[in-house]
Amino acid sequence: MHDYLHSDDKLLVSFTIEGDQKAFGEIVRRYEKMVARTIKSMLGDIQQADDIGQETFIRLYHALADFRGDAKLSTYLQRIAINQSLNEIKRKGRFVSLFYQSDGNKETFVDLPDNNSESSADMKEVVDMAVKELTPEYRVVTVLRLIQGYSTKETAEILGLPLGTVLSRLARAKVRLKEVIEKLI
Repeated sequence: MHDYLHSDDKLLVSFTIEGDQKAFGEIVRRYEKMVARTIKSMLGDIQQADDIGQETFIRLYHALADFRGDAKLSTYLQRIAINQSLNEIKRKGRFVSLFYQSDGNKETFVDLPDNNSESSADMKEVVDMAVKELTPEYRVVTVLRLIQGYSTKETAEILGLPLGTVLSRLARAKVRLKEVIEKLI
């Protein structure tokens, strides 16, 4: 009997490749919140978000035999989640929100005041509308870097992009966000 809870990711991957479903269950348990947060940040709280989360883990499962371990498993999984989200955006041809509904309350991953004041709610709405104006390539960099707090280097690794490209997209996204927010305020 293995101690999955205290096993590192590399060992869990090895067990999963050998056919151990409990090991893969531990991978899912460890990273399901991270994947859900990423997908909902990209798509909003849409019905398809859960399906895309499941598809992300299915793709991971099928790709584990090819996982070389050059990057952390969480980075590899983030990349899959983002690619699945971008595919959904392309499929639907729509822009979606970084904010999503949950239990009737607005939740966000943006560092805005966390009180229930009217101005706080208004500001969240303005930022939400501004982010909707970003193209998917700028939105994904914004979500990872500014919303989820990954470093620029981690963002580049997750997206498989050069560091300079991430910095450039982030700079352009910030300019666009500022323009849109100024028009809305």
